Amino acid sequence: MSYLLSLLDKSLIPEGADAAQAFQHTIALAQRAERLGYRRYWLAEHHGNRTYAGSAPEVLASHLLAKTSRIRIGTGGVMLQHYSPFKVAETFKVLASLAPGRVDLGIGKAPGGLPLTSKALQSLHDPVKAKALDFEARLRELDAFLHDGVAADHALAGAVATPFPPQLPQRVLLGGSPESALLAARLGWQFVYAGHFNGDPVNIEQSIDAYRTATGRAPLLALFAFAAETHDEAAQLVGALRSFRVTLPTGQSVNLPSLEAAAEFARQAGASDYRTEARRPHVIAGTGDEVREALDALSARHGIEEFVIDIPVANFAARATAVELLAQAREPALA
Repeated sequence: MSYLLSLLDKSLIPEGADAAQAFQHTIALAQRAERLGYRRYWLAEHHGNRTYAGSAPEVLASHLLAKTSRIRIGTGGVMLQHYSPFKVAETFKVLASLAPGRVDLGIGKAPGGLPLTSKALQSLHDPVKAKALDFEARLRELDAFLHDGVAADHALAGAVATPFPPQLPQRVLLGGSPESALLAARLGWQFVYAGHFNGDPVNIEQSIDAYRTATGRAPLLALFAFAAETHDEAAQLVGALRSFRVTLPTGQSVNLPSLEAAAEFARQAGASDYRTEARRPHVIAGTGDEVREALDALSARHGIEEFVIDIPVANFAARATAVELLAQAREPALA
């Protein structure tokens, strides 16, 4: 099967390393990905997590655009609930003017951190407006500011997000449901299904079909994948990757890396009654050829033309090797 490969990077900090080292590895990995023919290099947004350095992906994206020349650089994604849609539009119009045709604006709905970090990020917001604007309204407002501005009857009519780049950033919505897929379709955005967070096969198929039916094209598919020289080495390095879904009495649900993080999320949210569900995220792990065979099968089943790979291993050398092996295994598929 013929498909493109892209990468999603959280700038993981291995034990004994620091954020400066993690960012240097991100730079080197993006440059290597460009040499190997990857399509995109995306940067995740996480807050208050000492194992992830990537709390400001738009800043890191600017640096990577200056350190590369061809590969698309973007966010996977900006957590829009925390920010002014107008300011996000300005930021990415600046990036698109600095590197025309190479910028991706990926938007996500999750908080990307614990409740106190969300409150800290939103502390300067108008609380009335922040409450009134749901995610779809925020996304529509962002889309309008990326183009000609909001409608004449909007409270912010006349506000213009500058500059005006030669080419707007590609707009991508990250989601894990048919509803998110249809929202992306309604706004004319590309959609990437977050298979690394919701790997339910039925939901994947329904979401992909919803987007394809509405737009006539396939979404991107993000997933965990890791390649090593041997199957056993890959399994050992990935280990028993787990996540925990915490659900509050309000109905809010988030995925967190540990039971301790789940309990802390509930505490910061002021909830003593909450549910946790242990999950084992699906990881495609093995040799490069084994991973390629699994991607081939997914591409054939769902018509996927581009995968966004999240490598769930912090070790710098192992991550670099995986990027090489995945690229090498992809070459026969393109022949």
